[in-house]
Amino acid sequence: MQDNLFFTPPDHVHFLAQKLYGKANISDCSIAYLEQNGGGPLQNHTHTHDHLFIVTEGEAEIKLNDESVIVRKNESYLVKGMIPHSVWNHAEQTTIMIGISIMPA
Repeated sequence: MQDNLFFTPPDHVHFLAQKLYGKANISDCSIAYLEQNGGGPLQNHTHTHDHLFIVTEGEAEIKLNDESVIVRKNESYLVKGMIPHSVWNHAEQTTIMIGISIMPA
């Protein structure tokens, strides 16, 4: 989701939130620090689970077959696990991102 719609939840004050993804069957969650020119794997890979990537600093380039998607700070992108993919830093600084593995329903 990249609609950039921030909202204040009920009973909150000076609090802005943005939904990045809906319901999911999460198997694990990681934070990654991708140094300049860092990423991987070296060869695109596949697996049964999907990845929801959320960039908190910098920019990530997600390579999908013959295309790539740039995910910027405060954006997310869902990668279907069966599509060959890899993730790379696309910034001149360290990129920080959260990766959530989502199992198929």
